[in-house]
Amino acid sequence: MTELGNKNLIRKILSKIPLILLFASVLNNYDFNYLGLKYFSFNFSYILIFYYSLKKSESLGYTYIFVAGLFNDVVVGTPIGLSSLMYLILCVAASYLRNITLRPSLIKDCIFFLITILIINSLLFVALNFIFNYELNYFDQIINITYTFLLYFLFSNLFDFFENYLAGSNNAR
Repeated sequence: MTELGNKNLIRKILSKIPLILLFASVLNNYDFNYLGLKYFSFNFSYILIFYYSLKKSESLGYTYIFVAGLFNDVVVGTPIGLSSLMYLILCVAASYLRNITLRPSLIKDCIFFLITILIINSLLFVALNFIFNYELNYFDQIINITYTFLLYFLFSNLFDFFENYLAGSNNAR
């Protein structure tokens, strides 16, 4: 009986990994400068939120995403609520794509993701630069958008593998 309880506990923990990853990514404002990779940055939170809002909308709740955005604003130092708004716009775009798509395709998802992060970063730039007089480096933003878009392919496949593994372990009870 305890073995069955342990399996259920492990399954519950595994199902919460996307949420744990979301909060870990917003609380750890990491960069790769200490590795000597000066021009390498990406927004893992955007990838995670878009993928799970698109493929498995019940994994991340909108409330958790909003709170994660508040945490991100505190860590990064941007005005409170701005990241939450951008994260929720990303959720809306992903749910829109999920509802209009008849045949899911990684290429279509990536193109839509690129358009979405371009719009989100444009809105973020307008809000930070014109409303809050917050200085942004254009080159750093372009690098971040490029790597975020390119790494979506990798992380999407990793998340697909994880979800298939999790689904396989749920069926093997």
